[in-house]
Amino acid sequence: MRIEPASSLQPAGTTLPPNETCEALARRLAAETEGEVLFDAASRGRYATDASIYQIMPAGVLVPRTERDIATAIAIARDLKVPVLPRGGGTSQCGQTTGAALVIDNTKHFRKVLALDAEARTVTVEPGIVLDHLNAQLKPHGLWYPVDVSTSAQATLGGMAGNNSCGSRSIAYGNMVHNVLGASAWLSDGELVDFGPLATLGPRASAIAQHVHALAQQHRGEIAERWPKVMRRVAGYNLDIFDNQSEKPYTADGSVNLAHLLIGAEGTLAYTRSLTLQLSELPRAKVLGIVNFPSFHKAMDSAQHIVKLGPTAVELVDRTMIELALANPAFRPTVETALIGKPEAILLVEFSGADKAALLPQLRQLVELMGDLGLPGSVVEMPDEAPQKNLWEVRKAGLNIMMSLKGDGKPVSFIEDCAVPLEHLAEYTDGLTEVFAKYGSRGTWYAHASVGTLHVRPILDMRIGGPQGGAAKMRAIAEEASALVRKYKGAFSGEHGDGLCRGEWIEWQFGPAINEAFRSIKNHLDPIGLYNPGKIIDPPKMDDGALFRFAPATAPKPYKRIPLTPVLDWSAWNVQADPVTEVTTAPGTGGDVTGGFAKAVEMCNNNGHCRKFDAGTMCPSYRVTRDEQHLTRGRANTLRLAVSGQLGPDAFTSEAMHDTMDLCVGCKGCKRDCPTGVDMAKMKVEFLAHYKRKHGHTLKDRLVAHLPAYARTASHFAWLLNLRNTVPGAAWLGEKLLGFSARRSLPAWRADTFWRTKDASLFAGRDDTIAAAQAGRKAAVLFVDTFNGTFESENALAAARVLHAAGYVLHTVEKGDGSHHCCGRTYLATGMVDEAKARAGALVDALLPLAQAGIAIVGLEPSCLLTLRDEALVMGLGDKAVAVSKQALLFEEFLAREAKAGRFAPSLKPAGKPILLHGHCHQKAFGAVPPILEVLRLIPGAQPELIESSCCGMAGSFGYEASHYEVSMQMAEAALLPAVRKSPDAIVVADGTSCRHQIADGAQREAVHVAKLLDGLLN
Repeated sequence: MRIEPASSLQPAGTTLPPNETCEALARRLAAETEGEVLFDAASRGRYATDASIYQIMPAGVLVPRTERDIATAIAIARDLKVPVLPRGGGTSQCGQTTGAALVIDNTKHFRKVLALDAEARTVTVEPGIVLDHLNAQLKPHGLWYPVDVSTSAQATLGGMAGNNSCGSRSIAYGNMVHNVLGASAWLSDGELVDFGPLATLGPRASAIAQHVHALAQQHRGEIAERWPKVMRRVAGYNLDIFDNQSEKPYTADGSVNLAHLLIGAEGTLAYTRSLTLQLSELPRAKVLGIVNFPSFHKAMDSAQHIVKLGPTAVELVDRTMIELALANPAFRPTVETALIGKPEAILLVEFSGADKAALLPQLRQLVELMGDLGLPGSVVEMPDEAPQKNLWEVRKAGLNIMMSLKGDGKPVSFIEDCAVPLEHLAEYTDGLTEVFAKYGSRGTWYAHASVGTLHVRPILDMRIGGPQGGAAKMRAIAEEASALVRKYKGAFSGEHGDGLCRGEWIEWQFGPAINEAFRSIKNHLDPIGLYNPGKIIDPPKMDDGALFRFAPATAPKPYKRIPLTPVLDWSAWNVQADPVTEVTTAPGTGGDVTGGFAKAVEMCNNNGHCRKFDAGTMCPSYRVTRDEQHLTRGRANTLRLAVSGQLGPDAFTSEAMHDTMDLCVGCKGCKRDCPTGVDMAKMKVEFLAHYKRKHGHTLKDRLVAHLPAYARTASHFAWLLNLRNTVPGAAWLGEKLLGFSARRSLPAWRADTFWRTKDASLFAGRDDTIAAAQAGRKAAVLFVDTFNGTFESENALAAARVLHAAGYVLHTVEKGDGSHHCCGRTYLATGMVDEAKARAGALVDALLPLAQAGIAIVGLEPSCLLTLRDEALVMGLGDKAVAVSKQALLFEEFLAREAKAGRFAPSLKPAGKPILLHGHCHQKAFGAVPPILEVLRLIPGAQPELIESSCCGMAGSFGYEASHYEVSMQMAEAALLPAVRKSPDAIVVADGTSCRHQIADGAQREAVHVAKLLDGLLN
């Protein structure tokens, strides 16, 4: 790896130190610290971006294990004159966490609560702790940290402090700076200093306070004239704390706290060791009113009146975001409950307090107010907390939802959180809309109407250079937006900080005198410029194309895509559908043969939604390793760097890329949970096809892939093959020869497969089944997959009995020789896409006449049946695959549908035990878990409980492999296995073959398919 030498022509923090310096840095860090030293190109590339439009390759990455590691790294970097960039979740919108520096990642090991005083409502934390994780620990005490940013599932407290984050409820609780009591941080000379109230400061901190106080007094007139008179103002350094003429004081008693100097400093002044935070009482009750507006202007104009009712939040969702959310299967049901007709915008108005009864009159006042404003009947009242929580999740995903626009044009963040007084909000948004139209763009809008801060992003294609390119339009729009901000006496940077996209506007906002005062603060605390150079002081131009993630053609190194012929159909990403005008436009630039695959990869906007732990499925491997490499975002970044040639010409099929993709278990959690729809499971299939084409398939690959082909023959020799699980030493030998873990049992072969033991009286021929359906009788096709047909035939037989007992005419597709059809799943899992196409094509052909007759195709194994609704549609099988997909339903989906229609009403006995349900990952990805619960509730007295778990860890063959065994078990132990052990008397339901195997191996408990359970309870 060669690292380009520094150039004095580039702004500070954007050019790497000399190659020999970086090599020395890596050697010393490896020798003198216990941390992970990551200096390879792919690792550095994964830390080169955040959620902004920028990309700067770091010198290297350190993941420290101890405080000593951090202190040592700072000393080494100081000695070698390499900048240091502390990093949390990497969710910054403005490029704060990108730079040609040593990036130090706090998130893996520095996430503890150091001290909690519930009575005093204070907590001291390490900088890498995630906000949601902190609040989960505070909840039993009735407390929370109320700076509730939309990225609360992944934003760290250190990053929030660096940005002076705000959140949806800042109208009630203030910004980050209003809720910090103290900080401990290393200065660039290595001294660890405590920052806090002036009376508590040590000698070094006192000297800093005196210096800043003198600056504040010197510039008091400038501060009074230039400082924005809105609460949302986060630009520059908080010099005004020593003047304290602010509209909302930084402390409750108006006193000065030196820690507030570090809040919003973007890591440029010191490296935070710990933060002491002021907590608030957790509201016991909340009510929500959703106001539907016929025009965007009316929504903006109404905000100033709504805030007088005393809400804790007033959040905007515009028409673009509504349409994009409705297009996402995870969000659609929730959004539909909030709408009256087809509004152009909605405002989420929340009231909170200790008693719900006291809040309901405020909700009625909102209804009355909207009537007085000429909008009677415009409010959806939502007093219950469960639907409120669901709707807030949609709002919190707002940024990612906006970024789910397909194509090269994306909503770009650079003026997105300008803040203006509420009385001017409607005029400001009208003016800005006209500016967008002037430059051939339109904006996406959402966020904090309560405080006059709207996240507005014009849609631009940053790949295009020249006067009509994205950068040129970005500059022009910013200049005209700034004029509007000044006209309405607002703040140009109202929430997300300065970073690279707003740093150059600091002097515009505050004037040259205060800008020099900021420089004096930086020089006093960090005289050698060690920490995060190029932010706040001497920032680059916001439109410097060389710093863009997608550098335009006019940049020194323009963004390109390597030639690549995909094996799957990615054409859906090659057009951009406008959700508002419903006009389809042509693809953007970069029309090489990589096409839609590269654009699908580029859908990842780096916002880090995949870094969450407490809800949803993704990303199970990251939950175990906490490594950026094993994160959906990390994989997407590595793929993007590879398909754009930034990691070398052969990077896409390299061993480094294989290592990055290796722990992707194909759970499809990202397909559902990622608001931009990054489907890493499908991308892994694409990658494996190319990688295996170059490197070849192993014997293990072939055994896994061809299982459906040899299963029928192998079942004749079940006794012989099962010796592997019983003969001493056979498992060990199998691990050495094939790579299947000796600590894992393999599925037991059996001679009595479904196809040999099925009761012919339960099934009808194809033509008879079609005729029955045409005559109005109930009919279905039972698609029996390799796993349930070969290894657990009782499940397929049970499903047949349940459906037959309910009066369905059944058919099951088979080949002419009596063998079964396969969906191609095992071939896809090993990158054999051509073979998968052949298998899936044969299955589709067999099912097509039945699908065309409107007969449901009912499957038992989620990964197999759902292949018909997913991968089969991108394997070039044409309209016939679409026709089959529309009739393909999981067993429980079919029964739930039929029960609602009154066609399925089984006579069942009570189960007599509690029922625990573990959902297969693909069921979760396709929203198929609720139907299982509906079916289980058909059992008299049943109250099934869903285990809140991510992937079980098996994921097809993944958990059987020796190289993955440990990770597989860690995934299972995260939630699934402890929940099963906690309820020893419960019936455990799991529809996934591999899920049942994991539960048997890990908890020594039998889990059953819902079909088998229902069959056993039939009267």
